[in-house]
Amino acid sequence: MLKNYFKIAWRNLLKDRQFTFLNLVGLSTGLACALLIWLWISDERNMDKYNKNDGNLYQVMQNMKELNGITTMEYTAGLLANALKAEMPEVQYAATVVPASWFSSKGIITSGETRMKAGGQFISKDYFKIFTCPFLSGDKSRLTTDKNSIAISDELATKLFSSKELAIGKTIDWAQDEFNGTYLITGVFKKNPSNATERFDLLFNFDLFVEKRPGMLSWGNSDPSTYVLLKTGTDIDRFDAKIRNFVKLKDKDAEKTLFVRRFSDKYLYGQYKNGVQAGGRIAYVKLFSFIAFFILVIACINFMNLSTAKASRRIKEVGIKKVVGAGRSTLILQYLGESFLMSFLSLILAIILMVFLLPVFNQITGKQLVLNFTTQVIITVICITAITGLIAGSYPALYISGFKPYAVLKGTFKTSAGEVLVRKALVVFQFTLSVFAIIAVLTVYRQINYIHTKNLGYSRDNVIDFAIPLEMDSTKLVTAASFVDELKNIPGVIHAASYYHNLMGDHGGIGGFQWPGKDPTKDIDFANLEVGSGFLETVGIRIKEGRYFSSGPNAHNEIVFNESAIKSMGLKDPIGKTVKFWDQQRQIVGVAEDFNFESLYQNVTPCFFQVFPVMPNIIVKIKADSEKTTLEQIGKKYASFSKGLPFDYKFLDDEYQALYTSENRIATLSKYFAALAILISCLGLFGLAAFTAQRRRKEIGIRKVIGASATRLAIMLSGDFLKLVIIANIIAFPLVWWAMTDWLNSFAYRIKMSAGIFIIAALCIVVITILTISFQAIKAAIANPVKSLRTE
Repeated sequence: MLKNYFKIAWRNLLKDRQFTFLNLVGLSTGLACALLIWLWISDERNMDKYNKNDGNLYQVMQNMKELNGITTMEYTAGLLANALKAEMPEVQYAATVVPASWFSSKGIITSGETRMKAGGQFISKDYFKIFTCPFLSGDKSRLTTDKNSIAISDELATKLFSSKELAIGKTIDWAQDEFNGTYLITGVFKKNPSNATERFDLLFNFDLFVEKRPGMLSWGNSDPSTYVLLKTGTDIDRFDAKIRNFVKLKDKDAEKTLFVRRFSDKYLYGQYKNGVQAGGRIAYVKLFSFIAFFILVIACINFMNLSTAKASRRIKEVGIKKVVGAGRSTLILQYLGESFLMSFLSLILAIILMVFLLPVFNQITGKQLVLNFTTQVIITVICITAITGLIAGSYPALYISGFKPYAVLKGTFKTSAGEVLVRKALVVFQFTLSVFAIIAVLTVYRQINYIHTKNLGYSRDNVIDFAIPLEMDSTKLVTAASFVDELKNIPGVIHAASYYHNLMGDHGGIGGFQWPGKDPTKDIDFANLEVGSGFLETVGIRIKEGRYFSSGPNAHNEIVFNESAIKSMGLKDPIGKTVKFWDQQRQIVGVAEDFNFESLYQNVTPCFFQVFPVMPNIIVKIKADSEKTTLEQIGKKYASFSKGLPFDYKFLDDEYQALYTSENRIATLSKYFAALAILISCLGLFGLAAFTAQRRRKEIGIRKVIGASATRLAIMLSGDFLKLVIIANIIAFPLVWWAMTDWLNSFAYRIKMSAGIFIIAALCIVVITILTISFQAIKAAIANPVKSLRTE
């Protein structure tokens, strides 16, 4: 019986090749898209889930109350981990970590004649009880008891000493800020896997960090990260309530509250607004989950529409089978079998498509996805295909099996109004999604273009930056400072300066400022941008009042605020006035026009610049049209200053674009998936147009005989479909307006949803519809009426 079902199904597929081809292309394209998106989503959801204790591993987060709302930070006081472990019974272990990303640039390793850059982090003693960081050789306990010992990754050990075994007992010189020195290698660990967001090559003892920066032992400090391993069964909401005011109990002046976030949630749920979790990359995971679902739905709708449309050709088959005793359940199984056969044929084609598309997909997403046919993958793919076949075939099977045999065999069977209505509703649903996709893509592209072209208040054109190995002893300081001066003498260099933080959101924060007329109850947390003399001129930040920093030794006693800072402070005539912080006095010499020093998701906040003699990062403004020769000269200077290290530089504009890498990739993927959704919809529309033309051959022939022109007939055949498309536009417009407005609201600086986007989308979908159905309409309109009437 089952064999006969598949034999009949196969014959039916071969009998009507045009509809089979359209269904096969539509379903296989939908399946390929869905499977590619599934691979991407699986990889996104797997980020940072490499720890064995993932279920109970949390990071302590900190909310800080400011004038413009609440700021959420990942960094906390260095004393917090030990205090939580001692006072909170829910905490099994707690660790303090200064991550590699905390530093503005990588440190320099020197081993014999080998020099290279690498990132290292500082850890406290419970780190290995919380995180999965297996040691391949050496003693991990010695690392947390000896401040002069370090552990290195297996990759770094191989680069430096050929093998991890030979690394133990060796020494390396390390240069990074004040942590320069010679360290003994006491362990080699397996480097974090590719699904880790924080990757590092060296581990240092946190006690060393405290020794060099004793400010860590202050409750007012917020530099390291704090991680806790909570006991199984801990109620997270109750624990959050217990630690909420923990810092205030230690420091009554602190405007800080605490809560915990699961460590592996950082990647997907990293965005906060006014102290509340407000999304992150999870929004894109949800978006592409919906895209995968809707593309599959569109493909299934194609199958339903084409199957029910051509059902009139099979009514006699159904009537005869029912007369000879076939039950409805038997017929349903037969037609579902056809649907499953089509789905699994589509799966084969979809996998072939994936093999060819995966390298391109990886290039767009920046990932290294691999289609490994593990048991889980096979089961998932089979389930997706089976569900697709069930959804696509259920309505046609129920519809065809429901024909009445007496009406079929007497020739009185007619297409019901309900059938036509359902078919039209499915077409409207398809094109509603297509209109939604077009408007969404246009909106995303306009917003991304706005981000790339917005005037940020400083110049990114022809500006490069790179890091230098900054030794902290006095002789090397002179060398580093003179290096910046030597750069200024290179023909083609307009300006050069050093800096510590950047203009992409990486900056410190300082509170507790005192200024003339300050309200004692009012405090402001300022973004702290530490720069060398000439930095503001190099990036073209304009001064609204006062002047730039002086070039002499007095510059370190000066300070420049931005407009937002002066406004928040309530200062009038600020130039010349003195402010105090950390027992230091600085004179206000300038007020900079507001500029965006964070991503465009945030509004401009109060910030200030302070000058230090030399910082570990160099920024250079180059004359236009002289980039090649100027970069060569800068590279030679760098090589003479830092022998053995490659000259790794980046253009400031490229770094700014990198801030929005996710948005750019999402925009590109959305464009392709929207195009595929429209293509699949058009395949179905093409098939329906062909079926409609066939069904109305007699009517068309009669109309031509009595004088109807080919143009009029083509318009008649196209009109019904255009009405459906117009209805789809009307339904899609309010839905997409709501969805895209919600997405745009995540940006502090954004475009407005204009009527032009909707008009363009409507015109696009109408033109696409006309082009899709015009071939069938014109073909039917110009056909010889004699042939169509002779067949009756």
